[in-house]
This record gives sequence, structure tokens and C-alpha cells, in this order.
Amino acid sequence: MAVDLHLHSVFSDGSETPQAIVDRAARAGLTAIALTDHDTLDGVTEAAAAARKAGLVFVPGAELSVQWKTGPMHLLVYYLEPGSGPLQDRLAEIQAGRVHRNEQIADRLGGLGIEVSLEEVETEASGRGVGRPHFAAVLMRKGYVASMGEAFDRYLAAGRPGYVNRERLGAADAIILARASGAVPVIAHPHTLGITAADFRAAFEHLVTVGLGGIEAYYGEYRPEMRRHLAGVCRRLGIAATGGSDFHGAYKPGLEVGSGHGDLAVPDEALDELRREVGTGPQVPRDPAR
Repeated sequence: MAVDLHLHSVFSDGSETPQAIVDRAARAGLTAIALTDHDTLDGVTEAAAAARKAGLVFVPGAELSVQWKTGPMHLLVYYLEPGSGPLQDRLAEIQAGRVHRNEQIADRLGGLGIEVSLEEVETEASGRGVGRPHFAAVLMRKGYVASMGEAFDRYLAAGRPGYVNRERLGAADAIILARASGAVPVIAHPHTLGITAADFRAAFEHLVTVGLGGIEAYYGEYRPEMRRHLAGVCRRLGIAATGGSDFHGAYKPGLEVGSGHGDLAVPDEALDELRREVGTGPQVPRDPAR
């Protein structure tokens, strides 16, 4: 059997409700899923209830964009429960920053002569979790671009004229806050860091010392040999090798729950390894430079 530990819903930048995602997971024969919306836990309660009815194991989580020395790094944080806590409280601040960023993106697009209002984008997102994919969808619908990919390539990706950077937690700080909240932090799709193999090794080894609990080894964009290599790295470091489809529905066409682009199968053992990481890392904040 298989699991999918990287899924996005309408509560961030996915097109499907938590219930619809659970339905897809059940049809795919999965045994467990995790909801990992960006910077929010708002969909966790709905997803947990749906998974329970479907007989699926459910892991609450979120995906954070944090700052690493070479640029942004994505961090999946598992077993992070809704409510108050060291990291949960910071998520509220991050969400407020997202609102300001969206206003700036709308202003930048307007300055380029593109008539896309924030209200249109909020409607596209059903008023929840507005992000760049929703801007891209509106750009496509209004004929400014032919595809979601073109919207990012021309306007919304880092370095493009509609892109707006935002304040991020440092990677080590986010890991420490996650552990202090009883959660397990995992590096998502590490290939997006754009660093060498030696830099990967140094980054992983350093972050394990501050509480990193895993690496997303099983990912749809990876060839089988890369998946095996990253799983081996996790074994050597003594941390979990996790994985998932990174499903976003219509906002990332071609990906399916459980199977990614068709050849992904994240083993049940990934969830077992993740469970073993709960409570094993540093539980109180400490100086990440130590």
C-alpha cells in the first residue's frame, strides 16, 4: 500500500476541498494522507473528519517557505495541530504578511498594464488562502497568458516583474519552533534549493543538529534513482524519508493524489519513520548557531 504526505487544498493554493482530496485518496487505495497547505492549518479539521470517515490515517501539517542561506527552502511540518503554540502563533503573523504581499502583487501587475484586481483573485480563491496560483488562474482566464506556467514564467516567478518577496522565518528557527510545538519538520523537494551535492550534505547535517526530522525523498519530479539516493541519505542521517505528490489540483495539472505523474508510490514505511520522529528532536528553543 502507499501514502501521500504532501497535499494542498483550497485553504491555500489547491483547487480541491479537503473532502475531495480524501475521496481521491480513498479511490487510489491509499492508507494515509497529510494535508500540508501553505502557512495555514485552516483545512485540517475538515480533512481529519473526512479521512476518519473514509478509514484513512490522517496527519495534520503545513508547508512553510523559510529562508536558507542560498534562498527560499520549503519545509513540511507534520503533526502540527491547530490552536496555539510556538509555531502556530507565528503562522498567524505569516498569513498577515501574505495579505500584504498579495496587495503588492496586484499593484505591480497593474503597473504593467494588466487589469487584475485583488477582488478578482480573492474570488478565484473563494476568499481563502490567496496566493500566486490564483493570480495565475485569473491572468489565464482573462487572456493575458495561455497557461499557468506562462503566468509564472512571465510575471509571477522569482525575478519576474510581478513577483514580490516576503519575510520568511530562517530555516533553523522554523525547525526549532516546529519541534517546540511537538511537530516534525521535513525538507520538501530539496532539489529546488539549487545547490551542489556537497552543499546538500552540509545543509542536511547542520539542520539535523537543530531538529530536522526528515527529507522528502519520494517526490513526483524525481527519477527512481534520485528517490533511492535520498532515502539512503535519510538512513545515514537517522531521519525519516517521506514523500508525496504535491497535489494542487487544477493549479498544478498532471499531478494526481497518491501517484504524482503516474509512477510515484510512497511506501507505508514513510509514515512509520515519520511517527518515530515525533518527540525525538529538541523540544525547547535554542541558539541555531550552536
